Amino acid sequence: MSQILYVACADDSTIHTLSLSDSGLLADVAVTSVPGPEGSATSLPLALSPDRQRLYAAVRTMPYPLFSFAVAAGGVLSVMSQAPLPHAMAYVSVDHAGANLFGASYPGGLISRSPVDADGAVRQAAEQVIPTPPRAHCILPAPDGIHVHVPCLGGDVILRFRLSDEGLEQVGAAPTHPGAGPRHLVFAPGGAFAYSLNELDATIDAWRVVPDGALQLLQTVETLPAGTTGQIAAADIHLTPDGRYLYASERLTNVLSCWRRDQQTGLLSHIGDVASEATPRGFAIDPTGRYLLCAGQSSHHVACYAIDPSSGVLTQLGRHPVGRNPNWITFLA
Repeated sequence: MSQILYVACADDSTIHTLSLSDSGLLADVAVTSVPGPEGSATSLPLALSPDRQRLYAAVRTMPYPLFSFAVAAGGVLSVMSQAPLPHAMAYVSVDHAGANLFGASYPGGLISRSPVDADGAVRQAAEQVIPTPPRAHCILPAPDGIHVHVPCLGGDVILRFRLSDEGLEQVGAAPTHPGAGPRHLVFAPGGAFAYSLNELDATIDAWRVVPDGALQLLQTVETLPAGTTGQIAAADIHLTPDGRYLYASERLTNVLSCWRRDQQTGLLSHIGDVASEATPRGFAIDPTGRYLLCAGQSSHHVACYAIDPSSGVLTQLGRHPVGRNPNWITFLA
């Protein structure tokens, strides 16, 4: 049975709906225009509601509108509402109850919390706007449903907030090594471990999540070969649904780095690397854990890789053209 996924293409201001077959073939389903200001943007972040009935898209050009889409049968999208965001958001997410939409602004150095209406649409301005250290790049609710974590690339720190009926309150922070540039974060199944990708040196930090939600550093691994020179721009990080394998992308060497994860200790061991689409800013793993899909911002294609269940090795199956500057992939299931 085919799966539905969305690919955000920032330069076209479109969301491409694709189907992924059981054999790993991609096919076009629909193209949805995102209203708002014309002109290219760095990215077009997407987030799904917990019930998978609403898709949110944050436009990163002024006046920074957020659009809520209703998801109909077959993944068809229709605009429900538009709401203002306080700045250009590099990342948006929704809490586990579906009551709050969060945004993290890289240029603004801030995060926001916007209320979600009973029908799943965001129609109001943010209720909270909180300054952060420079270049907040991700905002991710923890599996415990209590904490929200914010990697700040320019501050070399991952902030921890508590979410209550009153909103977000900062309760802690986990520093990274100087010059790391923490960018994206992912939690392992069960929430006992987390992994952050550092943009500026392409390292991955493995963290233990202690009972109060704080992060304790376990391990730091390098995703690029020793001796790699020049500017580094690590981008995205994801785990397979079973938590056995972890993957990270780097945009200037155009590489997907592959890792095996010890589910008891949380530690990572290197499997190998594979060539990616050009400028792999965003990728995703399908809910079955069988396929990894990588978007190439410069190639304007999405590549599909089979994930070997016994080794985690990636094998490219094919590639599919989409719009200009594809940068975000979200599976509907």
